[in-house]
Amino acid sequence: MIHQVPLDKVLFLDIETVSQAASYQELSATEQYLWEKKTRMQRKDDFEVAEFYEQRGGIMAEFGKIICISVGILEKNERLLIKSFYNDDEAKLLEEFGQIFNRPKLREVILCAHNGKEFDFPWIARRFLINGMQPPKPFQMYGKKPWEIPHLDTMELWKFGDYKSFISLELLAHVFGIPTPKDDIDGSMVSSIYHIEKDLFRIVQYCEKDVLTLANVFRRMRQEDLLSKKES
Repeated sequence: MIHQVPLDKVLFLDIETVSQAASYQELSATEQYLWEKKTRMQRKDDFEVAEFYEQRGGIMAEFGKIICISVGILEKNERLLIKSFYNDDEAKLLEEFGQIFNRPKLREVILCAHNGKEFDFPWIARRFLINGMQPPKPFQMYGKKPWEIPHLDTMELWKFGDYKSFISLELLAHVFGIPTPKDDIDGSMVSSIYHIEKDLFRIVQYCEKDVLTLANVFRRMRQEDLLSKKES
């Protein structure tokens, strides 16, 4: 039961990712070949290879990069302390993010994200490896049985065993009466805001809103009051 989860051990998390290059044409010949090969079955005859890169390059860990990781942890005063790690240099971002798990309180942390088991958690682990670093301990799941992994996924919790179901964080927030995190931008706009507008800080603010919303969705699932963000 999720009511038995110790909230002070939960690290709420969200990431923002973009394609490594602004356009397909900027990829090397080898990368273009590998992208075309990897996405051939997904594209079929519906999309040109370059168009598909612009739409999907940012959600595949082999062709994308993380530009922001926002995390939130509950304080004793029932406020959510949120911290963001962001950088155009992904290696520096990951190195700084990884250091937080050296703190005693976070060594045995329970990760929580929306669709985290299919996206955020494996993405982070893969990008650590690609950048020549070992993923932090909470992301190392090799050899563990499914029931030995404590991490939480609000999408999975909402499914109740219905594996056909998909629900966005925005819709889940709405049904629980939680203010939308998409009051400025949504995920479909992140790539252009980053590559064209060069406004990384706007993306960071969006990511932090998602973390607060995620935490409140989890609270609502436990029939608990909403949290507010701690102002730094």
